[in-house]
Amino acid sequence: MPLYEYSCEQCGERIELLVRGGEQPECPHCQSTKLTKLLSVVAGHVASGSDAGPIDGGCGRPQCGMGGCAGLG
Repeated sequence: MPLYEYSCEQCGERIELLVRGGEQPECPHCQSTKLTKLLSVVAGHVASGSDAGPIDGGCGRPQCGMGGCAGLG
């Protein structure tokens, strides 16, 4: 079951929802089905014992990272 991030067009809330099959997601705040799927950056963590930090998919520039360009710029 994939976890997706949405923005509700009616109330403006940002929400994460588990979406099963052809299920129509609904905002838990206002029950609207007018949701926009947002792009999410995949996050991971290196194996224990390593001194490297978390992997956030950014390209290393200050404006990148979680929610940033993910190396696409």
